[in-house]
Amino acid sequence: MEKNLDFHFSGLLKCIINSGLITETEIKKHAEAAGKSKTRLLSYLVKNKLVPANKIAAHVSVEFGVPFLDLSCMDMVNLPKNILSENLIRKHHALPLYKRGNRLFVAVSDPTNLTALDDIKFHTRLNTEAILVEEDKLSATIESFLEAAETSMEDMLDDDLSNIEISAGDEAEKEEDDNNEIDDAPIVKFVNKILLDAIKKGASDIHLEPFEKTFRIRFRSDGMLHKVASPPSNISNRIISRIKVMAKMDIAERRVPQDGRIKMKLSRTRAIDFRVNSCPTLFGEKVVLRILDPTSAQLGIEKLGFEPEQQELFLNAINKPYGMVLVTGPTGSGKTVSLYTGLNILNTIERNISTAEDPVEITVEGINQVNMNPKAGLNFSSALRAFLRQDPDIIMVGEIRDLETAEIAVKAAQTGHMVLSTLHTNDAPQTLNRLLQMGIPAFNIVSSVLLIMAQRLARRLCQHCKEDSKFHEATLLEAGFTPEDMGTFTAYKAVGCDLCNDGYKGRVGIYQVMPISEKMRSKILDNCNAMELADQAASEGINDLRRSGLLKIMQGITSIEEVDRVTRG
Repeated sequence: MEKNLDFHFSGLLKCIINSGLITETEIKKHAEAAGKSKTRLLSYLVKNKLVPANKIAAHVSVEFGVPFLDLSCMDMVNLPKNILSENLIRKHHALPLYKRGNRLFVAVSDPTNLTALDDIKFHTRLNTEAILVEEDKLSATIESFLEAAETSMEDMLDDDLSNIEISAGDEAEKEEDDNNEIDDAPIVKFVNKILLDAIKKGASDIHLEPFEKTFRIRFRSDGMLHKVASPPSNISNRIISRIKVMAKMDIAERRVPQDGRIKMKLSRTRAIDFRVNSCPTLFGEKVVLRILDPTSAQLGIEKLGFEPEQQELFLNAINKPYGMVLVTGPTGSGKTVSLYTGLNILNTIERNISTAEDPVEITVEGINQVNMNPKAGLNFSSALRAFLRQDPDIIMVGEIRDLETAEIAVKAAQTGHMVLSTLHTNDAPQTLNRLLQMGIPAFNIVSSVLLIMAQRLARRLCQHCKEDSKFHEATLLEAGFTPEDMGTFTAYKAVGCDLCNDGYKGRVGIYQVMPISEKMRSKILDNCNAMELADQAASEGINDLRRSGLLKIMQGITSIEEVDRVTRG
């Protein structure tokens, strides 16, 4: 009989069979089903209510003389942390209960699994003793214990921050360099706290700036820089060096700019990347960290700020089988998030999607992403050529910077591929002029470009403290509202409270979504300028950035001052 039983559970299963709770034939049948579902046999039996967990524990406790404990009586707060790794807990289905001197008492549902106890003893260097518990309660408690171990960010800010898992973002550079390691616990803890604080506050960038007699740390939140700390200037070099070590940069080199990456694993399911750049200044190196949170591209298109008709135009364009969609705006205007929101919608098993970026800021499962490496000869144009030889359906180019890249992108759009990319222009009509100035013929532009989208990011008014601005009608008309708009909305102003930053919390996109119509194509072929194209777009009912911003004011989302700031000029 024993040779037919699973080796690890032979003693336990024999005890269950002898107790009359289940027959040997049933055990064999369920063992096969458990194997197919990749579930432990004991868990399978209890989960499917084939054998009561409490009766198993009662028989096993008597048979093997192992003390029995009701796990529901244990307070999880008192369970010892950081003694067993998650891998060991899951591998052996065992949970540390308490430690007395050099003895560790471990909760198990199978005390006959001596291999597990020996393995735990080997890893902990503690004498391990088994405490029998019910299988169902053990499974539930293990999950709760591991969930609680994923410390919240608020707790991290008060606990020992030096234990956060941090590695260089570039896997190829993960070689240990003992000479560069900085073993300075207070500095390590301070830097980790700064990084976590920035994540908690939703910052997009961290600036560390040394001056002659001061050292300043600022966060960029909702597009605006705020001072958050002024550490003593005499420790600025130690803080900068710690960040350079984390990013696998050369701490001995302070004369030239350097780039690096940091990956901070906050939990089993969430990791944040930091893109790091150092630049030598008069009084030391300034370091800026760009926070790259993959969840920012998973907001959903409804939360970006599109008006309903704009969202429909954008979705219609990116779902075309071929053509080019261009997103334009200054640095930090949210172009990458908009493109990746679109790519997430298109990211299905039937499509081959490749991106060329400098650098890749948001990693997405199922999309082939390529980092530019000019030193090795990998630039946008060479990456695009490679993509076209790999049977692509959708191509995303981080930025069209030169004629060669533009020509290949246009060719790809004309030959059956959907191409998404960005440019740096002020609005949608100016983008077409920019392509013409690069040297792209007008007939190639009209045959490839489907839609151009200009965008800005405006701060959202805090919903808890915003107030009626009580602007006079003349002021509203001067801001750009029409006489028909008067009396149909309330223009709010920022106030400020404990829940926001100077009256604002979060950001919303302001868009100009311009599909290229047949009349626009005719004007482009007639060498029209950006102003004529803008007039044609307006006549077709396309809102410019200013009008889109005014709609956000009318909806109570942002303020006149904020729309002035992001659409000025």
